[in-house]
Amino acid sequence: MSEKLDPIISEFETQEQADSYDRWFRKKVQESKDDPRPAIPHDEAMARLRETIRRTSRKSA
Repeated sequence: MSEKLDPIISEFETQEQADSYDRWFRKKVQESKDDPRPAIPHDEAMARLRETIRRTSRKSA
């Protein structure tokens, strides 16, 4: 059984959970860094998101 963590210090219940999340997070970061697609400038990404939100809002209204 993994050591229990203090909820004031960690959002995870056990060290095993924290380590598992850390491995998952590092894998996702590496996948992103290895992605060959060109980066999208922040302003363009935000414009795309605003448009998606606008379209979604209309459909649910």
